[in-house]
Amino acid sequence: MTYETIKLDIANGVATMTLNRPDRMNAFTEQMMRDMIVGFDETDANDDVRAVIVTGEGRAFCAGADLGAGGATFDYEKRHAARGGGNFDPDRARDGGGQVGIRIYESLKPVIAAINGAAVGVGATMTLPMDIRLAVPGAKMGFVFARRGIVPETLSSYFLPRLVGVSTALEWTMTGRVFTSEEAHARGLVRSLHAADELLPAAQALAREIADNTAPVSVALARRMMLDMLDASHPMEAHRLESRLMVARGQSGDAKEGVTSFLEKRAPAYPDKVSKHMPQPFPWRPTPPFRDA
Repeated sequence: MTYETIKLDIANGVATMTLNRPDRMNAFTEQMMRDMIVGFDETDANDDVRAVIVTGEGRAFCAGADLGAGGATFDYEKRHAARGGGNFDPDRARDGGGQVGIRIYESLKPVIAAINGAAVGVGATMTLPMDIRLAVPGAKMGFVFARRGIVPETLSSYFLPRLVGVSTALEWTMTGRVFTSEEAHARGLVRSLHAADELLPAAQALAREIADNTAPVSVALARRMMLDMLDASHPMEAHRLESRLMVARGQSGDAKEGVTSFLEKRAPAYPDKVSKHMPQPFPWRPTPPFRDA
């Protein structure tokens, strides 16, 4: 697969997706949206991929939306007309970052953000549906939307308060100020800080911990369980889901191999594949349409 705005390298069970517009500090465009979505389609379809690392080429992770269109950058109606669209329906317009965010949420593989530099605007919000965030010290981050006359996007109103708490989420989004990765680390958004030459090795070590020791179907299920239960109305919802999946996985070849390899003190060789052996129904809570027909 050839991509215009990203690079996708797969080696030893780990995919590295690199945002690749370094001359524009990896600023986000519609083409990058399309490339990222297809990239996650590719990693999901490849059973050899056990984890995905997302990082940026050059000195930035992603400096936000490409502002090359000036004041019309966020005018969705003008963009629709420029593409030769028909009548514009604002209720059907979708923010591009949000489409990437939904695709990351639906990923069957864990997603690790290796924030190698500035992550501002959509460059910050696109990391929120990712599972773990690592960063270099001093990286500039910010949810700057109110300073551009727009609002937070890319699912940030869902994920950000759940990750850092409502008070911090409100402070960051209402002030729109830029802060450093040290503050992001102190407030729980970033897992750990690493020198520039140690960032990718740290992300790869984390990915290897997953790839070398865990059952891929179990990881895919655990990831979706945690995300879907974020807004459960009662713990009983979690109990029902966990019980059903324990029954399904307890009968699997993975469960037999997991116990046997532990007792035999050897590395596991899990037989089940995400492409073939996900318990049904999965997903148990399908992603709803953007808008009902």
